[in-house]
Amino acid sequence: MTVSPLVHIHYHRPPDRLDIFDQHLVHDGPDVKVTLASAVRRATPIVIDGRTVLEDGSAVVWFTFPGVWHDLGRFHTAEGAFTGIYANIVTPVDFGPDYRWDTTDLFLDLWLDERGVCVLDADELEEAHARGWVDAVTAERARAEVESLKALSEAGCWPPPVVEQWSLDRALAALEP
Repeated sequence: MTVSPLVHIHYHRPPDRLDIFDQHLVHDGPDVKVTLASAVRRATPIVIDGRTVLEDGSAVVWFTFPGVWHDLGRFHTAEGAFTGIYANIVTPVDFGPDYRWDTTDLFLDLWLDERGVCVLDADELEEAHARGWVDAVTAERARAEVESLKALSEAGCWPPPVVEQWSLDRALAALEP
C-alpha cells in the first residue's frame, strides 16, 4: 500500500501573514507536482461574477510547476462539481526537505471558466506595492505573468493538458490504497 505524503505548504502573504496548508501529494513529477486539498475550510465562499466557485468542504486539485511564477487549482463545489481554474500568482516554490514548500503570494489571481479569463485582485497588488510590501520589480513580474497567462489562454495553449488529465476523480483515486 502506497500512502500519499503530506506536503506542508508555507504560504507567505505580505506583509506578515503565514498560512500553512497540508495537502496530499498525488503526483510528483519533474515538471509538475499535483496535490489534493480534499476538504477546504472556508468561513465564506469565494464568489466570482456572482457565482460560488469554492465553498467550505470543497476539494481543490492543485498544480505546482517548479520554477514557475504561478500555481493552478481546479476548483469544485462541496458536492464535487467542477467550477473552473484558479491561478495564484506566486514566487516560484522552494521545495524544501520533509515535504515543506515555501512560496509568497503576489496578490494577483486569474480565473478561467466557460465564460473566459478574468483577472482578480489587481487592486490588492497595487496596494501592496504602494505600502512597500512588494517591490516594483516583483510587482511588474506578477503583472507580466498574468498577461502571459491571458495571452496563452486566448491562444488555446493554457492551462496545460496536465490540468485536464488530473480531474478530482483521478486525484481522489490516487489516495486509495
